[in-house]
Amino acid sequence: MWHAIQWIRSLFFIVQMYIALPIVGFGMAPFVFLKPDLAFGVIRFYCNYVRWTASWMVGMKTEIRGDVPEGPVVVASKHQSFLDILLLSSALPRIKFIFKDELRFVPVISLYARFTNSIPVKRGKRGAAIKKMVSDVKSGEQAGGQLIIFPQGTRVAPGVKQPYKVGTYVLYEQTGQAVVPVATNVGVFWKRHGIMRYPGIAVLEFLDPIEQGQDQHGFMAKMEEAVETHSNRLMREAGLAEIEE
Repeated sequence: MWHAIQWIRSLFFIVQMYIALPIVGFGMAPFVFLKPDLAFGVIRFYCNYVRWTASWMVGMKTEIRGDVPEGPVVVASKHQSFLDILLLSSALPRIKFIFKDELRFVPVISLYARFTNSIPVKRGKRGAAIKKMVSDVKSGEQAGGQLIIFPQGTRVAPGVKQPYKVGTYVLYEQTGQAVVPVATNVGVFWKRHGIMRYPGIAVLEFLDPIEQGQDQHGFMAKMEEAVETHSNRLMREAGLAEIEE
């Protein structure tokens, strides 16, 4: 009985969330065209709205931990579901995503991706994608902000192993910026697929930055250890017993 009721609550939550997206996004678009910096505020408003409705509609609380970076950095985040994107966007002051090219054709999301100078890359063409990332990041350096990349390249369900790709190191080396690893347990409550949303506390945690001076091997090992160790800790905290110490 509980499962059926929670599924219905989850369905209502998802429907209202996606109804609100074009209302907020298109409704505020004329003002953002006049003053592009308003885009960041509109995005934060929508993301905080979703966090609020999740808390009372499905019992899913959300929490941001750690020191949220405010200056120009690369943010390397664990990616488990759409929720970590919402939490990153609600916490960081000037987001800029590296996102899959197909999203350029999704209404509202593509519009605000342009407003924030986010960078589309095509899957399956890693070398060209990395060159484009570096070129686009350098061309947009004057805007500052926090460049968000998912170092595993895709959503990864809790407990699933997925290799870390070299693109984050290339950005670290070429931009000269620190990289802030981010851990999360959101996939325990908001799965990659399906309707069901689970009650509990979904956490996104900003970790200690990796400053300049690391070689590729040292950087990749340090980033993966930080993200995986702390994500596993958060998932155990959320009650996922099969996650290893």
